[in-house]
Amino acid sequence: MDEPEQDVLGADEVVVEQAGLFLGQDQDSPGSICETFEQVNRLHRGVSDVGGDPGPVPGGCRHPRAPVSATTWSSVATVYPRLPAREPTPRSRPRRCGFAVGNPARVLSPVVNVLEQLQLPGLDGHLSRVEGALRLAVAAEDPFLHEVAGHLVHAGGKRLRPALAVASALAGGAAVDDDVVQGGVAVELVHLGSLYHDDVIDQAGSRHRVDSVNARWGNLIAILAGDFLLARASEIAARLGTEVAGLLAATIGSLCAGEVAQLQAAFDTARSEAAYVRAVEGKTASLFSASCRIGALVSGLPREWVDALTGYGRALGVAFQIWDDVRDLVGTEDVLGKPAGHDMVEGTYTLPVIRTLARPGVGDDLRALLGRPLDAPTRDKARDLILGTDAIESVTVEGRRWADRADAALGPLRAGGAPLETLDGLAGLGHSLFDNLDLG
Repeated sequence: MDEPEQDVLGADEVVVEQAGLFLGQDQDSPGSICETFEQVNRLHRGVSDVGGDPGPVPGGCRHPRAPVSATTWSSVATVYPRLPAREPTPRSRPRRCGFAVGNPARVLSPVVNVLEQLQLPGLDGHLSRVEGALRLAVAAEDPFLHEVAGHLVHAGGKRLRPALAVASALAGGAAVDDDVVQGGVAVELVHLGSLYHDDVIDQAGSRHRVDSVNARWGNLIAILAGDFLLARASEIAARLGTEVAGLLAATIGSLCAGEVAQLQAAFDTARSEAAYVRAVEGKTASLFSASCRIGALVSGLPREWVDALTGYGRALGVAFQIWDDVRDLVGTEDVLGKPAGHDMVEGTYTLPVIRTLARPGVGDDLRALLGRPLDAPTRDKARDLILGTDAIESVTVEGRRWADRADAALGPLRAGGAPLETLDGLAGLGHSLFDNLDLG
């Protein structure tokens, strides 16, 4: 995040009746938002014993094409935790960690099937239940609101966040009951609501290979429909208990804080890695983390396991965004659904860009091109400068560090006798993303 989130993962290939998780295409008052964000940070620092501060490790998020007006801020700042990590544990599975990007056309396999990567028996059936419940959740009496609210639901999607909720229940040996399904629906509604608002900010014309809501019905309708989805998510969370309701509300606040952080950093060539991490922890990792935590909470898992799965989701979310940032630079337009390097056009300077800017010589050359919107030739020149350095290698190694942290976070479940088959599927998910980046 996945996310995007412009369709960050390429084209979705989904049969909506049975949710297929393909990693293809894939934000008030200042006081209340800041208080919520800080409360979540304290909660997550307190509940997880996964280690210390991970340091300047990247995640990533997008920025708009141009600075946002005060009017736009007041309209779209509606929707949007953070856990420490510990040092990675050894893994028996070999990994590719040294590479130079020669032919970018070879870099990406077109689709990564998350269901296959998780290898959890029965997961597709559980996600079919989520899909049915999701359609019911967006139903509205008014025909127009019903159509608009269900637009992206019916377009299909990865359903990665509900999958994490379901997988967290399975990881603890629990049954996937209706509360788990509803928890998955709630986090997906938050994700979809954030996409409606993101598309307004980014002036996006399409999402999941269909017209975006803002392109089809206008910005005002897109903002209100996104609010409607967030309200429905809050209703469901309230029925699941006060802890879930509080967590989901705080996560929405974190999403908003992450969005604000990325907007503030648009076209900023001085953006630091630390600022980059803070943004991705809000924009992407917070909802991954909440998805895992909600699935564990409503399943009644031991508190230590709940906290461990929360930390897992946070680390996986950062790894996921790093992976997506690499894809934006080394992928092809056919795979990405947009020209490679498009994030730079929007003023989004992700970790590969930040690390190239820090390189002597080439950093100055790249800096001379950035700081403003790019035309296609300038974009391609900037991309070539990045691919000519070791930045992609460096960033991919960093992404695998976060995948290792996600793996290590599951330690309490391993020690407590949780089902190994499910744990192995979760533990390998972060690395499977990078395994499918053919950088050889």
